[in-house]
Amino acid sequence: MLPPSRRDFVSLTLSESGSYTNSKQWRRQSCWRKWKQLSRLQRSLILFTLMLLLVCGIATSPTLIGHWRGEIRGPPVLQNRLQTKTNVSGLLGVENQGLDLKNENKGSEGGKPIISWRGAVIEEEQEKSQLLSLLILSKYKPILCSESRLEAVREAFRHAWKGYKNFAWGHDELKPISNSYGEWFGLGLTLIDALDTMWILGLKEEFAEAREWVARELSFNKNVDVNLFESTIRILGGLLSTYHLTGDSMFLEKAKDIGSRLMPAFNTASKIPYSDVNIGKGTAHPPQWTSDSTVAEVTSIQLEFRELSRLTGDPKYKLAVMEVMKQVHKLDGKQDGLVPMFINTHNGLFTHQGIYTLGARADSYYEYLLKQWIQGGKTENELLDDYLLAVEGVKKNLLKKSTPSDLTFVGELSHGHFSPKMDHLVCFLPGTLALGAHYGLPTDHMELAKQLMETCYQMYAQMETGLSPEIAHFNMHEGSTQDVDVKIADRHNLLRPETVESLFYMYRFTEDKKYQQWGWEILQNFNKYTRVPTGGYTSINNVRDPANPNPRDKMESFFLGETLKYFYLLFSNDPNLISLDKYIFNTEAHPLPIWPQAE
Repeated sequence: MLPPSRRDFVSLTLSESGSYTNSKQWRRQSCWRKWKQLSRLQRSLILFTLMLLLVCGIATSPTLIGHWRGEIRGPPVLQNRLQTKTNVSGLLGVENQGLDLKNENKGSEGGKPIISWRGAVIEEEQEKSQLLSLLILSKYKPILCSESRLEAVREAFRHAWKGYKNFAWGHDELKPISNSYGEWFGLGLTLIDALDTMWILGLKEEFAEAREWVARELSFNKNVDVNLFESTIRILGGLLSTYHLTGDSMFLEKAKDIGSRLMPAFNTASKIPYSDVNIGKGTAHPPQWTSDSTVAEVTSIQLEFRELSRLTGDPKYKLAVMEVMKQVHKLDGKQDGLVPMFINTHNGLFTHQGIYTLGARADSYYEYLLKQWIQGGKTENELLDDYLLAVEGVKKNLLKKSTPSDLTFVGELSHGHFSPKMDHLVCFLPGTLALGAHYGLPTDHMELAKQLMETCYQMYAQMETGLSPEIAHFNMHEGSTQDVDVKIADRHNLLRPETVESLFYMYRFTEDKKYQQWGWEILQNFNKYTRVPTGGYTSINNVRDPANPNPRDKMESFFLGETLKYFYLLFSNDPNLISLDKYIFNTEAHPLPIWPQAE
């Protein structure tokens, strides 16, 4: 089913009372007011489009062409301008400066011969002008398009950062609708998660003020319970990544501090860590309602702790997390390499067996099997074996086709019964498969990655807002008119990164521009339905109702830490910007170095 038409870049607005609105009254405002409400970037993009249309119009107008005689001189300043990351209007200025257009005012009756060019009868001056216009468009449009999209991501980040800075500075999460904040651990999660994103995007001013807060205000000496997994991937991972990108030892010292404070989680009889740690008291415990930890959480902290051991020379961090992998490797209860969702911290055994998913509570186990193997220089064969077996298990047990479009999707298995339920979280898989293929794993992994990437895109495209739900159910019955069905409770969107993440990997490895275009559509719809004028972006409750998407008043830290970072990397045409031959991303999009072979 084709998605309904959508207008691009319509920002969310707040009424004077501060409440969210998307009413008809707003649409009836004057054209001038609508124009003024657009951001500088949006207005620049519109003007840029109009200028392109004008160039094309001039190129095909014989009456105007007669007054033009062009010769082409390469614009020597374009490359320098691009390196300074100018905006769209700056690039347009460079384009005009680079052309030496001489008006010799020779009218159309000047006796110039008529010639044929690709079957069209045109004058010589018209041919020159057409060739000039074509060269402008062919030579600079890809550069302008790429740069304008990169600037769009930077502008989105600045807008989100403005809300965080004004209303949630130093706190965990922004609540953009109410202009307030929410706390989880009280450790400035959004700020730490966003550090390496700012560095990669070249936002020096924002990075400097964030660094100042980390240096002066961030303290882990607090009587607070934190989740081992979330604090590892967001805080420890973010600090380690920023240290590697900047070389600033302050970030490494902070990483050592939080890393050592998380170690009490591993003080269990089974060596399977507890889920929660009090980083001030040095104690750890499971959740109040169970003695289990989730499999994804205990097997998705390895990249970070292994790297901490490498940097500090202290093996205790790596030994603790690799003991977990050794135990999971030999456990009974798997099905063709697929693991259950829970593991008991007392006896170290899987619990709630018989349920297999690549969604919540199991997803990043599979991701980290491959990434640990890559991080360690492709020498740890047990990790590779478990990953390859799991991919075959997905193909055998979880892979199905939808009706009517034949989309390949990954469902779930519960005690032998298949469910066509696919979490948005599963959309990490195309990127992971593509990464494995890049590192020499079977070529059919890339083919499967392409099929699943199409499916993840359709989870956005088939929704009325162009944004994916948290969970989709795929139709498999003959006669179905649409592939994706969404239950009412699953229609929310949390600004998640997984699809954009996989689009980045797919574009980086294939250079197929369609992946950039799909990402651009998604970014436009984030701007249209989740952007809050006072600053920030909000998760929404209903992706099927463009008139009232119903904001949830929460901007997750991963929107800055992951989603916008992957957008930027997707739109960049520079394969050396965080090279995938040198870095591996943790599950929170924090790049860590791949170890030299000698290590």
